[in-house]
Amino acid sequence: MQQRSEETRAHILKSALSLFSKNGYDATSVAEICQAAGVSKGAFYHHFVSKQAVFQSLLEGWLSGLNLQMDALLNAAPDVPSGFMRLASMAGPVFRDAQGQFPMFLEFWTQSSRDPALWQTAIAPYRHFLELFSNTLAKGIQQGSIRPMDPKLTAQALLALAMGVVLQAVMDPQETAGGSVAEQGIRLLFEGLKPHQEGDQ
Repeated sequence: MQQRSEETRAHILKSALSLFSKNGYDATSVAEICQAAGVSKGAFYHHFVSKQAVFQSLLEGWLSGLNLQMDALLNAAPDVPSGFMRLASMAGPVFRDAQGQFPMFLEFWTQSSRDPALWQTAIAPYRHFLELFSNTLAKGIQQGSIRPMDPKLTAQALLALAMGVVLQAVMDPQETAGGSVAEQGIRLLFEGLKPHQEGDQ
């Protein structure tokens, strides 16, 4: 019984993701999701209170997997700059895996800006990554792999770069060329964060 319930939930999520990616979040109805998943509305609402809840589950699942990869790469790196370069190398695979989904995410985030309660949920991943990057940069200062600076401000700059690359991937995916833009941006930023050497002015 439990397995069947989990399979139903998975079918709903898979069908919703396909429809959201193809038609957009706003244009997709609960009825269409149910039809594509082969479930009744009763079954849908047994698992999700709304279409919004389905989207949030999809977003959280995607971000959770991304976060696990990021943590593993940062923790395995010999120093903080190397860790962020490894993160940049993820950009290509991430763009390929999420191809066609970024416009859907942008649409949802735009809509959430008009709903204070929903906005708190939508902004949570940004705040999580801001804290992760800030703490990692502070670690880099302590280990001497980057020069002293404001970790939070620099983390905001890193996230601005990441979000800008995502926006470019939506507007012109071929020109963005997977992870090359992200890697070059990270490389340039950390060139400016190199520790000062003796004799530097």
